[in-house]
Amino acid sequence: MLRNSFQTRIASVLVLLLLVVIAALYVAVQTATSAAVRAQAREQLEVGSLVFQQLLEVRGRQLHDAVQVLAADFGFKEALASDDRDTIRSALANHGARINAAAVMMLDLDGSLEVSTEPQISGAIAQRLSEQVMQRQREGVTIFLMPIAERIYLLVQTSVNAPLPIARVMMGFVVDQAFAAELRELTHLDLTLVASQQGQADIWISTLSEPQRLQLQASLSSATFDQVQRLAEQQYLGLQLSLAEGEGFAVQALLHKSLTQAEQAFAGLDRDILLIALAALLASLGGALLLARNVSQPVQQLAAVAERVGQGDYQVAIAMQRSDELGSLAKALQSMQTGIAERERQLAHNALHDALTGLPNRTLALERLGSAITAGRRTALLHLGIGNFRAVNDSLGQEGGDLALQQLGRRLQAALRPGDSLARLIADEFLLQLDNCDSDSAVAIADKLQQLLLKPLHIGTQDVILDCRFGIAAFPGDGDNPEDLLRRAGIAMQDAAQQPGRMQLYQRGRDDARQRQMLLIRDLRRAPESGELLLHYQPKLDIASGRVRQAEALLRWQHPQLGMVSPGEFIPLAEHTGSIQALTAWVIEEVMRQLAEWAERDLRVQVSLNISTADLIDPQLPQRVAQLLGQYQVPAEQLIFEVTESGVMLNPKLALQVLQDLRASGIGLSVDDFGTGYSSLTQLKRMPVQELKIDQSFIRELDEASEDAVIVRSTIDMSHSLGLKVVAEGVEYERSLSLLQHWQCDTAQGYLISRPLAAQAFESWLGQYHEAANREVHS
Repeated sequence: MLRNSFQTRIASVLVLLLLVVIAALYVAVQTATSAAVRAQAREQLEVGSLVFQQLLEVRGRQLHDAVQVLAADFGFKEALASDDRDTIRSALANHGARINAAAVMMLDLDGSLEVSTEPQISGAIAQRLSEQVMQRQREGVTIFLMPIAERIYLLVQTSVNAPLPIARVMMGFVVDQAFAAELRELTHLDLTLVASQQGQADIWISTLSEPQRLQLQASLSSATFDQVQRLAEQQYLGLQLSLAEGEGFAVQALLHKSLTQAEQAFAGLDRDILLIALAALLASLGGALLLARNVSQPVQQLAAVAERVGQGDYQVAIAMQRSDELGSLAKALQSMQTGIAERERQLAHNALHDALTGLPNRTLALERLGSAITAGRRTALLHLGIGNFRAVNDSLGQEGGDLALQQLGRRLQAALRPGDSLARLIADEFLLQLDNCDSDSAVAIADKLQQLLLKPLHIGTQDVILDCRFGIAAFPGDGDNPEDLLRRAGIAMQDAAQQPGRMQLYQRGRDDARQRQMLLIRDLRRAPESGELLLHYQPKLDIASGRVRQAEALLRWQHPQLGMVSPGEFIPLAEHTGSIQALTAWVIEEVMRQLAEWAERDLRVQVSLNISTADLIDPQLPQRVAQLLGQYQVPAEQLIFEVTESGVMLNPKLALQVLQDLRASGIGLSVDDFGTGYSSLTQLKRMPVQELKIDQSFIRELDEASEDAVIVRSTIDMSHSLGLKVVAEGVEYERSLSLLQHWQCDTAQGYLISRPLAAQAFESWLGQYHEAANREVHS
C-alpha cells in the first residue's frame, strides 16, 4: 500500500510538472508569437511611414518641377503682362493637365485669386491658402498638405518673375481615396487621412471598411490615438503621423496593420502543442510508475537508516551496493552520519566558547561561577574592559582589532594561576574568575595584570597600547549568585573608567545608581513627548550699556518619579545613547515658540542655546531650523547657537559646512566653553562665529591677583582682535564684573545677575530690571 501510494505521488508530481512545463511553453509560445507579430507589424508601420513620406515627396517634386516650368513659360509671362485671362487660364490648364494636377491657380502678389482651374476654390479660400503657403515657405517647407473645402491637397507655390515678381502660381494634387489605395497596394497597410478645419467638418479618407472607419472616428473624438485598437472584431496596431498643422487646420495620417490577420498564421501551433502535451502525459505516467517501483524499496531502506540517525545512532552501517544516484545517496547518508556527529561536538564547543579567541564565553563563565558558588569556594571576578577599543578598531581596521583581541587573550591566559579561568564576554570585555581568592588578593592580581597590559601589542607594523580597566567583585561579599556577581563586576568596571588607576572594587549601593541610570536612559526617549522637559532662561548683561537684551536657554527635566533631574546627569546619558538630537530639536522649537509668544507682547530678546556634537554633523539641521523660523515667524537674528571646538573637530569639514549654512540663514554662532579643551586659533578663524564664551571655571573665582586673570584678559584682547564679541559665564562676584568691565568684556552671565528662571519668571524679572535701570537713569 505504501509503495502504491508512493508511486501515485511520483506519477502525480511528474504529470503536474509536465502540465506546468506545457502551460509555461504554451504561454511562452503565445507571448513570443504576439511579440514577434507586433514587432513585425511595427517594422512594417515604420517602413510604410517612410514609403508614404517618399510618395508624398515624389508627388511634391512633380508639382515643384511643373510649377517652375509654368513660372518660366515666356508665353505665360506675356499673357500676364497683357492681362490676357483666356491665355492665362489655358496655360494653367495645359500645364496642370501634363501632370494631372487637380488645381492650378494664379494669385496677385497680395494673395488675391486671379485665375483658378478648380471652381471650388474661391477668392477668400485662395487668400487664406496663400497666407498659409507663404508661412510654410518662410519656415523652409516647400511641399505641404492643406485641406481646402472638402478635399485635401498637396500644394507647391512659386513666384513669376519678369524679372521682378509680378504674380504667384500654385499647383496641387488632390490626396483622395485613390492615393490611399495606391499606398495600400505598395505597403499592405491601411491608411486613414484626417484633416480638420476650423468651422468645418473633418475630412476622412480611409482604406478601412466603413464600420471600422466609424469606430476609429468615434475613438479619435473621445481620446488620444492608441497604438493598439480593436476595430470591428479585428485588432490593429497603429502609427500616427502629423503631416501638416497651421492656423485653423491640421492634417494627420494613421497607418494601420491588422494584428488579427498576422496572428492567424500561427493558429495551427496551438493544435500541435495540445497533441504533444497529450502524448507526453501518457508517456510520463507510464515512466513515473516504473520509476516509483525502482525507487520505493531502497528509499524505504534509507528512511529506516535516517530514522536511526535521527534517534542519535550514528554508527549504523548502510548495506546498499548500487552505482546509481541512490547508491550515491547511501554514501552521502553515511558521510552525513559522520559529519553530524562531528558538528554536534563542534556545536557543543561553540555554544560555550568564543569563536574569535577560543576562550570560554559568557554562558560557560556563568556555569563555572555557579559551580564555584555552589561549592562554597571564595571566588573573585575581574571584569576587564578596553576603553579605547573603538579607536584601535578604527585605526587598525576590523582585522587588526581582532588580532589585538587574540593577542590580549593569549597574554591574559599566560598570566592565569592554576584553577583560574578566562572568558570573553562581548567584543571588548573579558572576565577572569580567580578561584580561592578574596577582594584584597584580587586587587593585587589586577595590579599585576595592569602592569602586564601596559606593554604594547604588536599588530603588523604598529604598536598598540590598550586602555584596560578592571572592575572587581567577590563571592560571598558582593553577591551570592552568578548573575549578580557578574553585573556588579561590570558596574565596578564602568566606574573604573573614572579612576586614575583604572581599577575599582564594587561599592555597595552602586546597583541603585545603575538602576537610576537605566531608568533615566529609558524615560529620556519619551520625555519630549510627555511634556516633562522645560526651559529656564538665564539673563546675559550687556556690560557697556547695563542692559539685558540676551538670555541663554537651559534645559531642565522634571521626571515624574525622580523629580528635577540635573542637566549634568541626563545630558551625558543623552549623548552616549543617541537621544541628544531629539532633545536639541525640542529645545530649538520650544525657544522659537517662546520667542513668538514674547513678540506678541512686544518683548524682543536674543536667546542662545547649545548645539550638540551630533547635531553639528547633521547636514539636515539648517533646513529644519529654517522651516521652524518660517513656521513661528521668528527673525533668525534672535537666535545664537553655541557650539564647542571639540564638537567641530570630530568632523571639521561637515561641521564647518553646517555652521556656514546656519550662519547664511542669519543665525548667530558662539564658541562655548572656550579654554577648557583643545583650542586652536587656526580652527577658530575658520569657524564662522561672532562670539566667544569664556568657560566659567576661569571666571568664578576671578580677581586681579588670580592666575586666571591673565588668561581671561588675553582671551578678551585676542577675541576683539579677531572681531569677536566675548561672553563671560559664571560671574558671581562684583569684583569679577568690575574687572570684566575694565577689560572691555562685552557680556556677562552668572548668578550675580540672575539665576536661570522659568519663562514667566524671566519675563517678570526683565520688566523689573528695566524699570529699576530707568529709575536709576532718571534719578
